[in-house]
Amino acid sequence: FIGLDLLNWQPYCPSLDVWIEADVSEVQRVSHLIPTLKWNGEPLGVRLVYQPKNLDKLRENYVREREAVVKVNGEKQLSLWPRDFKDYLKEKLHVEFEIKAFLLDPAKRDITQTLTNDAICFDSDPFKGIFRVDTIEAQRGFSDPHSDLGKPASSLSSQLNEYYKRHLNPSDMPEAEDLDALEAVEKAQIEFDSRLDKAFEKTLGEIKELGYPGFTDPDIKLSSRLNPIDTLEHDAAVIFDVRKQNFGDNTFSLPEQYNGLGYKNLIHIIFQLITFRDRWLKVGKVGKKRSEEDTAIEPIHLVLVEEPEAHLHAQVQQVFVRKAYKVLREYGAVEANLTTQMVISTHSSYVAYEAGFESLRYFKRKPASREQPTPQAEVVNLATVFPSENKNETDVSSTNKFVSRYLKTTHCDLFFANGVILVEGAAERMLLPHFISNHHQDLRRSYISILEIGGAHAQRLRPLIELLGLPTLVITDTDACDSLGKKARPKRGASLEFGSETLKTWFDFSKLTLDDLIDLPSERKVQGNVRVSFQYGIQIKFKSKARMLKEVIPYTFEDAVALTNVELFKKLSNSTGMVKKMHLATKMKTLNACCNAMYKALDGEKAKMALDLLFDVEPNELLVPEYISEGLVWLESELETMSLDYTWVPENQASKIMEEMVGE
Repeated sequence: FIGLDLLNWQPYCPSLDVWIEADVSEVQRVSHLIPTLKWNGEPLGVRLVYQPKNLDKLRENYVREREAVVKVNGEKQLSLWPRDFKDYLKEKLHVEFEIKAFLLDPAKRDITQTLTNDAICFDSDPFKGIFRVDTIEAQRGFSDPHSDLGKPASSLSSQLNEYYKRHLNPSDMPEAEDLDALEAVEKAQIEFDSRLDKAFEKTLGEIKELGYPGFTDPDIKLSSRLNPIDTLEHDAAVIFDVRKQNFGDNTFSLPEQYNGLGYKNLIHIIFQLITFRDRWLKVGKVGKKRSEEDTAIEPIHLVLVEEPEAHLHAQVQQVFVRKAYKVLREYGAVEANLTTQMVISTHSSYVAYEAGFESLRYFKRKPASREQPTPQAEVVNLATVFPSENKNETDVSSTNKFVSRYLKTTHCDLFFANGVILVEGAAERMLLPHFISNHHQDLRRSYISILEIGGAHAQRLRPLIELLGLPTLVITDTDACDSLGKKARPKRGASLEFGSETLKTWFDFSKLTLDDLIDLPSERKVQGNVRVSFQYGIQIKFKSKARMLKEVIPYTFEDAVALTNVELFKKLSNSTGMVKKMHLATKMKTLNACCNAMYKALDGEKAKMALDLLFDVEPNELLVPEYISEGLVWLESELETMSLDYTWVPENQASKIMEEMVGE
């Protein structure tokens, strides 16, 4: 059991280091956190450790349970609890463990400190009076009020009742404006008692005929107690008036439980935030009935909201962040220099993009390794995505502005994807999902975000893509051109160049010619987690009876699709638009004439070609252009490798050591 010393356990126990910046003028709030008299305003640290309450008891309890299982099981191979120490902790962790707080050394803030036997352990909450934390969990318990599954505080009626008790109850330290209400309640109670006496006069008379109460016995009196709070403790305390106009007594309203889940969720969260704010600022009666020490407002208020998007429409999600923070900043907290910090965990792009890059923190998954056998997550500050070092400040600002506006406009799910595909145009965006669905089944099981970004702007996303560390496939056109920059049909040996900004700036191929690009090996197309795919020479059989394949080099995605599916396009005689032009090109006598005709046809509406193809052709009949298929195969491989990295865990030394600690 390694000496029954908690220090041996702490490296394996969950811990959190909290550092607080406090000015010397605020010493009265943090005096218990100051480690030495030499403190001069440095950050003060506290480590919270989730550790065993009592090691002797922990070992005793586990051994007792384990021995009982072994004895009962006998020679049978049943998997009974606890199978091992880990299995025991799954059920008893909250019973056997507790959170302890230890003082840290400010001078060692930049390193991971190791606690010693001399470390100061707090007996009470070290953060009392410094900050307040309120939480709204994802499971908010909306259900039928008559069901046992709902939480007591899940309904608005319950919340209003609790708020009334805490902040508005006229019986609690009554003020002048409360007297009228209390007088009305007392008058109603007297009248009701009188009515009770008359109503029960006959019944109580029958009891008296039994000889009770006698001469020396007390009389039976009925006394009611009207409590305004009780009037809110029922299912219909809150109703929703469906008719906005005034129809007199002819009203139409619905009880709270018959409202939609989205509306319930929104009202629940907003009212919770109002309650958190008023409780923190000691609004109403709660701030007058406590001692001076208890009424001190914590300078830091932290509100944690877990996945607020549940049941909310997209439009409501968009405005939720602004409205929620506005609620938290009411009642003059800003003027009093008091600020609430709201932290939201979300899988909603609407919520994420409303906050802006400077407020986003992205949890980047880190794969398992031999040094760190358990997959972890790294918190990435997206405010650092576009640093200004070695760059023009204006360029960085414009890039940040473009990316922010683009992501808000498209509402893409980039932050919640396993992999990313960047395409240039609408045609690629429309056909790519069909290519994946029919020819790359493994990608269908992954969350892929397909972004249409355009060739001139793709490189602007580079800092964000690299920071997120997601496997990314960039599909772009070479945009073949001559030395003067005039577009040209791609050919070998024609001294042609390329105009793709993505290839020049992101992948630094600016010194290459088109011939170099066409012959570029696959490994040169990969930089870190990013791979680029562009047109190169492909071998096709133009005539069905031809014995030899001939090489062609597509100019864009559209003619690449047509050349890859020559036989299919030959059959599309009833097509229109660009598809019709591609069909006619396949009827040419030579492959060179066909390529020239397709090249000239590319001036048409490219997006319409994709729509026409989806109308005229079954998507599963379309073959994927080779350069795109090659990129999709790479993406499949990367995602498969990443999946193994996140799930492969070698023998866990920590678990092994813990077994040794308990002596099994």
